Amino acid sequence: MQPVSGMIPFTFNDIEIGARLVEALARQAMRLSGMPITYGDLLTLARSLHSKDEVLGRAVPVGIGPKLQFVESFCASHGFPNLACLAVNRETLRPAPGYQGDWEADKRAVAGFDWSAIDAHLAAYAAAMRAKVPARFKPRKERPADVAWYAYFCSHRQACEKLTSEDKQEIINQMMAGLDPETALARVLAAKHDFGSVA
Repeated sequence: MQPVSGMIPFTFNDIEIGARLVEALARQAMRLSGMPITYGDLLTLARSLHSKDEVLGRAVPVGIGPKLQFVESFCASHGFPNLACLAVNRETLRPAPGYQGDWEADKRAVAGFDWSAIDAHLAAYAAAMRAKVPARFKPRKERPADVAWYAYFCSHRQACEKLTSEDKQEIINQMMAGLDPETALARVLAAKHDFGSVA
């Protein structure tokens, strides 16, 4: 999977939701023999495992790309099969177009792996990734992010005219994670084709 966010490092939002997706995908791999799951259903599964997680509750499919990159990065750093291979687009029932590797072989490897002992690895990896979040990514509350987005939107209406309510939600999520409005918008627009419109 090619980075949908260009060279933007992981945000706290990507890491927190990505860690929840690792857990959900590991469950999917163990219980359903590595059967693929759509982006929207994956978020629903993760929410069922963490029903009180507000950050996860705000997540939308268009923003799932960087979270799946976190999943892929976690698996690669530990020599595990790529759990992210199970997450698919609802329309194509395949991973995003930038997916690299042998998808069928990756699904078999994921289905045959024992995921029961990854919790300690995941906690340590998430902590290490949090320590690498750039200092300039200062988290903010929803209201200030919403106000900042509205001000940006008012002065850039043409660039924002095709945004959906889910797109806006993900932009606010990314701004809450510390991104500026322009970067958050670019990230969502880059992901929209692969993860948003037919999630």
